[in-house]
Amino acid sequence: MSIKTANREVSRPEFIALIAGLMALNALAIDVMLPALPHMGEALNVANENDRHYVLTAYMLGFGIAQLAFGPLSDRFGRRAPLMVGIAVYVVAAFAAVFSPNFATLLVLRFVQGMGAAGTRVIATSIVRDRFGGRAMAEVMSLVFMVFMIIPVIAPAIGQVILLTGPWEYIFLFMAGLGVVIAVWTFWRLPETLVPERRRPLKPAVILDGFRIVLSNRMAIMYGLAGTFIFGALFGFINTSQQIYVDVYELGPLFPLAFAFQASLMSVSSYTNSRIVRRLGMRRLSHGAILAFTALSGLWLLLALTVPMPLWLFMTLLCGIMFMFGWTSSNMNSLSMEPLGAVAGTASSVFGFIQTVGGAILGTITGSFFNGTVTPIAAGYFILGILAIVCVLIAENGKLFGVGEEYKDGAPAAEPH
Repeated sequence: MSIKTANREVSRPEFIALIAGLMALNALAIDVMLPALPHMGEALNVANENDRHYVLTAYMLGFGIAQLAFGPLSDRFGRRAPLMVGIAVYVVAAFAAVFSPNFATLLVLRFVQGMGAAGTRVIATSIVRDRFGGRAMAEVMSLVFMVFMIIPVIAPAIGQVILLTGPWEYIFLFMAGLGVVIAVWTFWRLPETLVPERRRPLKPAVILDGFRIVLSNRMAIMYGLAGTFIFGALFGFINTSQQIYVDVYELGPLFPLAFAFQASLMSVSSYTNSRIVRRLGMRRLSHGAILAFTALSGLWLLLALTVPMPLWLFMTLLCGIMFMFGWTSSNMNSLSMEPLGAVAGTASSVFGFIQTVGGAILGTITGSFFNGTVTPIAAGYFILGILAIVCVLIAENGKLFGVGEEYKDGAPAAEPH
């Protein structure tokens, strides 16, 4: 498969890499910060260790809220123009953060940076939905996530290396520079995927109707909420990962390696999903994965409450959980977008807002209970896994592993028995 621009073709591998690169800007802005949190807290006089997490939370809130605007804008003006504006805001805010005189200013700039990054999340997903549906979309999104997950694998190590060469402000210069590279690549190589006849007027009635279509679809909204709970669990771990690996398990400078190992499993999981989703279907894979995710989280919580948890046991359980996360996220995102191709931009913005803001709030709440042990994080994973299962049951009328209508390459097709 190749996608044509006005004067060139974009191959399938380049298309996947470009979409992954756009989404990776967001992952980079979160994960590259982790080793720098103590340095920023000390430099900007942040007394409470748990308050350092607001550097991540402020970004996620801006990222989530702005998605509500980028969806309708991309449905009206196409994908390219709003995307370029978003990347520009991301780059300018990252550069300005270098000169933050205090913690409050840094949080404001992080919020603005998140607002710019919102365009990459909404529009990248919309572009994929413009071209693919159902299992085909799930396959492509899995490959995108596989490439995209390289950033969480290497970002903490990049942050650590940057801190060895200079102050924490250099991290923001790195983010701004990479944003410029992605912007140039996008400008020259990304095609416009929303044809003029499918664009929706930017009128209040039309925008509200788009939101109504999204919010009134039971299956779509319930899968979107299930993804929110799973993302909230992950964000709770990201918030406290530096404290867990450094303070609890005393890994010190090896923290980025441990984080990279965990993140790499999600990349492997996404690749595995891309290889089998067309044959097994999104429902079977995501339903089995969320049950395994919750069961492993329950075992983690039980052990954390009853016995001292050594590093090898913690890593073993988290490896299984992270692998299941890779199967749940891409398939549930595709299931939530499946029936909403006509309003893909608006749908992507609604689910992006719900999952980002909701996940950030849930993750921040989970992180605030950190007490020097892994028990609060384990409890967060288990409780949020249960809530995700409830949402899936509502979406599927109380039945798991059922046969539902899925789309292959944009055309409706019944899922094989």
